[in-house]
Amino acid sequence: MATTKRPRNRMFRNINAKIAAIPMVLTTLVVFVGGTIWTVVYSFTNSKLLPKLKFVGFDQYERLWSNSRWLISIENLALFGVFSLIFTISVGFLLAVLMDQKIRFEDTFRTIMLYPFALSFVVTGLVWQWILNPSFGIQSIVRSLGWESFTFNPLENPNLVMYGLLIAGLWQGTGFVMCLLLAGLRGIDEDIWKATRVDGIPTWKTYVIVIIPMMRPVFITTLVLVAAGIIKLYDLVVAQTSGGPGNASQVPAMYVYDYMFQAQNLGQGFAASTMMLLSVLIVLIPWAYLEFGGKKHG
Repeated sequence: MATTKRPRNRMFRNINAKIAAIPMVLTTLVVFVGGTIWTVVYSFTNSKLLPKLKFVGFDQYERLWSNSRWLISIENLALFGVFSLIFTISVGFLLAVLMDQKIRFEDTFRTIMLYPFALSFVVTGLVWQWILNPSFGIQSIVRSLGWESFTFNPLENPNLVMYGLLIAGLWQGTGFVMCLLLAGLRGIDEDIWKATRVDGIPTWKTYVIVIIPMMRPVFITTLVLVAAGIIKLYDLVVAQTSGGPGNASQVPAMYVYDYMFQAQNLGQGFAASTMMLLSVLIVLIPWAYLEFGGKKHG
């Protein structure tokens, strides 16, 4: 008579892998979770040069949201973020569609498009600072060709400086988005394409009605990655404009750095960084719910 084996306790499944993950889990809890809680707690204090537990309630947050520099940085980040999300994902998807046509030298083109992402934001900012410099950049080149009245100097125009930063950001990030979406396109079953061709559905309508909805998880992941990068925007601005002209290109990360390490006002810097953390959570929580909670998709 055959005996039935009792199921092993789930706690002891893959025990070696769980033991190996303990250092990583402890590091996450101590460094990230602990550091986050510490920052939030001290954002309610009057810490200056050194952290001290002298609670002042929401005074730091009231001071933060009454500071014109912080408000300008939020407006700049919102402007940069909206246009960056729209153009990065739109252009990245268009490039992915073109790459998915089995073109010649695809590996070469993909490497060229992804190369800017391998550069640091500091290098990208400096390169585009030179390209947009009116003395020897685009404006100078066009004028040397005969268009003496041509003017293109966004980095010194307070109304256009964020668009100059946007150009550099798109140049660096579009290739990465293209690779993510190209991987999603390559995961589409070839039988779906054959079925749409048999039914006589136009190619553009196939993308809109069939392909894009099937790539929903890829688009959501791409959106989260791009949005998280936008929220912590810092290196590109420092390298390209240093927050100028005036405060025209200030961003929240610069505000946090300046108050914590230059103005020696830790409480105000902690309050600003807590607001940035809240922005990240606003992005991550809906993504986590769509991916891991609610109705599961097959």
